[in-house]
Amino acid sequence: MPDKLGVLFIGDLIGRPGRQALKKKLPELLEKYAPAFVVANAENAAGGAGITEEIGRELLSQVDVLTSGNHVWDKKEGVSYMDREPRLLRPANYPPQNPGKGSFILEGKRGWKAGILNLQGRVFMEPIDCPFRVADEQVEKLRAVTPVIVVDFHAEATSEKQALGWYLDGRVSAVIGTHTHVPTADERILPGGTAYLTDVGMVGGRNSVIGIQKEQALARFLTARPQRFEPEKAGLFFTAVYIEIDAHTGKALSIKRELIADEHGD
Repeated sequence: MPDKLGVLFIGDLIGRPGRQALKKKLPELLEKYAPAFVVANAENAAGGAGITEEIGRELLSQVDVLTSGNHVWDKKEGVSYMDREPRLLRPANYPPQNPGKGSFILEGKRGWKAGILNLQGRVFMEPIDCPFRVADEQVEKLRAVTPVIVVDFHAEATSEKQALGWYLDGRVSAVIGTHTHVPTADERILPGGTAYLTDVGMVGGRNSVIGIQKEQALARFLTARPQRFEPEKAGLFFTAVYIEIDAHTGKALSIKRELIADEHGD
């Protein structure tokens, strides 16, 4: 029987409601799965856009590493914090002169190690460096340390996400999509042993439009004018995915989605 290493990957945390939901519901999932490592996407953790040092410290007291995406630059304090906190990642395919790093090696019990890699898509997003090419470089470096590699692919287009999943199949343990805040139901293990999910979803207010107040979102669509977006407080929506990985080969053994939802946030 293989030694199983579990990774719990949590969807985009949306503002204070997302942080409160994490604090409330994470202990239940830790008790259920007892994962070796916990990863969460935190690019929207501060007021729905960006992250601050205070919030980063708060979250890293609960999870092992924070991934991000295009909104990680929205708070100036968070940008400087990335250079001081290696467990707060920004997508590796931003130009290298930017603050922060795009990958990190987690070390756990029994000497187990897991590489966490953060990449960002280019379809309908900023024209940054090629995520496929950067993935080649980063995966080679991480595999020199551990075969267990989990990729957060922060991207808009489902086609681009699926393409990267196939491109990295057999070379990484999992490719998990973030950014759209809407969980998909296409979890599977690809033929080469890579667990895949197009989008893990979000953690925040359920009665919302992708985590923001629905009235503000509707005003944007109805008027086509810029609107101030604020995180929705009503309801509870918590999505995550749990991946079991062979600690010796890095191949995924199973992948399971988790969704906790309540209209009233109880």
